[in-house]
Amino acid sequence: MKRALFPGSFDPITNGHYDIIMRGIKLFDEVVVAIGINAEKKYMFSLEERKAFIEDTFKNEPKVKVVTYKGLTIDFCKDINAQFILRGLRNPADFEFEKAIAHTNRKLSKIETVFLLTAARTSFISSSIVRDVIRNNGDYTVLVPDSVRVDDK
Repeated sequence: MKRALFPGSFDPITNGHYDIIMRGIKLFDEVVVAIGINAEKKYMFSLEERKAFIEDTFKNEPKVKVVTYKGLTIDFCKDINAQFILRGLRNPADFEFEKAIAHTNRKLSKIETVFLLTAARTSFISSSIVRDVIRNNGDYTVLVPDSVRVDDK
């Protein structure tokens, strides 16, 4: 089985994430969406909310699993027997950042990172932009899957 781990904080999941996951399931037998737990970070949505958003978004897609994890991504990959890390690239800055992480992961393990370019229609979307739109009472619904709903954030 070709299993890919798609790690992130998903605060919240965006249409860009959705696009990468849907394209990833065409390449892999299973895509594990892994929500990293970082006690140092302040999130807009709770871990439970983020997990529920993703599970609801992919409830009819058996090739997508949603989990949470702590620690190094490569250690978690080994724990679940994921041979690949899936990452989306929006722009050159993403590439430079992700390239350094991919090289480090390859130095520390045999896990390959697979990059997919985001679709042009979603390349401008980031979770931080979505959070800013939400904070300022904008129409965030065009940026996220239907499962993401905000109650007074």
